[in-house]
Amino acid sequence: MRRGLIFDIKEFAIHDGPGIRTTVFLKGCPLACMWCHNPEGQSATPQILRNPGGERLVGEYITSDDLAGRLNRQAKIFKQNGGGVTFSGGEPLMQSAFIAEVITLLDDIHVLLDTCGYGSSDDFRHLLKKVDLVYYDLKLMDPELHQKFTGRDNSLILENLTVLSQSGVPFVIRVPLIPTITDTTENLSRIANRIQNLPGLVKVDLLPYNQSAGAKYEAAGMRWQPDYDEKKPVTANLKIFTDLGINVGVK
Repeated sequence: MRRGLIFDIKEFAIHDGPGIRTTVFLKGCPLACMWCHNPEGQSATPQILRNPGGERLVGEYITSDDLAGRLNRQAKIFKQNGGGVTFSGGEPLMQSAFIAEVITLLDDIHVLLDTCGYGSSDDFRHLLKKVDLVYYDLKLMDPELHQKFTGRDNSLILENLTVLSQSGVPFVIRVPLIPTITDTTENLSRIANRIQNLPGLVKVDLLPYNQSAGAKYEAAGMRWQPDYDEKKPVTANLKIFTDLGINVGVK
């Protein structure tokens, strides 16, 4: 039986997929996005968060059986409102074998995978056989800018986007709107052209910038240094997508 490392479980979530859901946040992420609002999810080991109110340990090891048991106890609620379980992070592909084992133990529960797409393509294909819906992040199409603002280029992410579109699993593209970085006409146009006519695409969600993103960094012993003006309003240009026949909205 496998163990996974999680940093939160959010019950009765209404923004992490259809219906009422429980979101499991897996610890560890290969990206270090400059705007990340869950910095405690980046490290793949437990860590201490320190603030004026005291200290708390972030990161709990749990077996697949224990996690599945906790989720199965909510199965009736999920079925009553079309909800289910969402695996998020961090980056769940870093613990794909653990997630796959949990899913096999679930009682016919709808499963959503929320991923940045940066992970083993083989692991991704394996998980895609077990999930019902995917939320897939696209941040920057320029590889150099992607490297600068996330710590990695985007070649693997775009490769896995092709894997996803060929899998038969429906997916939603999610674009975090970062002022002057991801919300530019050039970047949004490149995203729209890349995903146009992809099989399985349900819609695009543009995600407004979270201005509280930097609040947790000091507690996590990390530095918050956004290389952009976070107070500048973001541009949510829906027309770029609708002109190409893509269903789009702002979440």
